[in-house]
Amino acid sequence: MTKKRVMIVDDHPILRKGLSMLINQEPDLTVVAEADTAQRALEMIDSHKPDMLIVDISLPGIDGIELIKMVKLNNRDLPSLVVSMHDESLFAERALRAGARGYIMKQEALDKILVAIRRVLAREIFVSDKIATCMLEKLVSSDDKAVSSPIGLLSNRELTVFRMIGQGYKTSQIAEKLHLSIKTIESYRAHIKEKLKLSDGTELLKYAIQWVQNTP
Repeated sequence: MTKKRVMIVDDHPILRKGLSMLINQEPDLTVVAEADTAQRALEMIDSHKPDMLIVDISLPGIDGIELIKMVKLNNRDLPSLVVSMHDESLFAERALRAGARGYIMKQEALDKILVAIRRVLAREIFVSDKIATCMLEKLVSSDDKAVSSPIGLLSNRELTVFRMIGQGYKTSQIAEKLHLSIKTIESYRAHIKEKLKLSDGTELLKYAIQWVQNTP
């Protein structure tokens, strides 16, 4: 039997090891590579030729959603599964829109994670029943602008910038890591302040730090 090749992208060594042990115990799966950053993952894809990626949302610099978008642009046949501690109600739909084939919380039972992996390898979509219901309700609802949190108003790129602000990155550092101009990052900062109704950069920094600290 030819085993399906999996690459894990997560900046927590213990979680990578745990996932690797789980996957390598399966007769039809094997972990061929691990990466702790999006940049490292992009560098390893061609040489290790995985059949799928398992990606966390929170990665240093370029986050998991941005990584998935980059992979989709360059490796359209490589499916991704997000396995994350981040609230699925905020991130699952974003991940799917970016190109992921599935989203599952890390605290789910191990057998369910394996189900998600095999579903994604079969080119199917995997999300929890809760998220599937929410997405269907949004599809049939006339009030499709409703959001449960102000953070939900942010675009994917704005959310990435917001998270990096909360992690302590300066504007110039964010620009460098995202390969964008400082002027572009300043524009994103202005949009974020407007959407979150924050008066200045100090309020933005405090809000972002608090959000990062309270978000797994």
